[in-house]
Amino acid sequence: MMLRLARATLLAGLICAATAARAEPGPAAGPCRSVQAEGEAYTICVVDLKRQRLRLFWLGPDGLPYSSLSNLAEKQGGRLSFAMNAGMYDKGQAPVGLYVEEGREMKGVSTANGPGNFHLKPNGIFYVKGDRAGVAETGRYLKARIKPDFATQSGPMLVIEGQIHPKISTDGPSQKIRNGVGVRDDGRTAIFAISERPVSFGSFARLFRDDLGCRNALFLDGSVSSLYAPALNRSDLSRPLGPLVGAVSR
Repeated sequence: MMLRLARATLLAGLICAATAARAEPGPAAGPCRSVQAEGEAYTICVVDLKRQRLRLFWLGPDGLPYSSLSNLAEKQGGRLSFAMNAGMYDKGQAPVGLYVEEGREMKGVSTANGPGNFHLKPNGIFYVKGDRAGVAETGRYLKARIKPDFATQSGPMLVIEGQIHPKISTDGPSQKIRNGVGVRDDGRTAIFAISERPVSFGSFARLFRDDLGCRNALFLDGSVSSLYAPALNRSDLSRPLGPLVGAVSR
């Protein structure tokens, strides 16, 4: 009787362990998850560059912009673990500022003044070189003479060396769905975020600095902000997009 009871207890334990193992999220769950900060909901996507290759996309094999996240995912044949719009663009869907893909500069750095968020200086550049990534204010990027594999310019910077952009108010009147990117100090972890409802620049910047631990973070865009996250069964629709960023397995 005791032997049968022991065997039954062992079997129950093994079943519970197997069930728990199946329920435990692993790498297949994807890099994206929901977080809360200051009462606002965000989806963040954390990319370990030692395990995944982070790259930019703009023009497809036909020479035309991919234009949508769903089109990019289809053309990549299921290789993407996540993707997002990656910087501001003009009416022709061309990048407004620096754009580098596979080491080839397809659009030069912009240091011009002008209206809009892109020109709310300092603006900045997100770049990838090998298995490291960075976010740098445009002037510092130029001084460092970085030769990236991929790069996109946008603006404004959200966080600069641990400080919120000086022209971003604590909670201004502009409320939009926003997305951006920050990089942890080791350069091997890039964190992308998108708000689930309209938020201020101030709250979005504090998300990166205070909750995600990024000393430097860059605003990518607002209103058109979109996310592709297959593990979350999510593929946002948007107006035609310009540059895109995505992660694929190494």
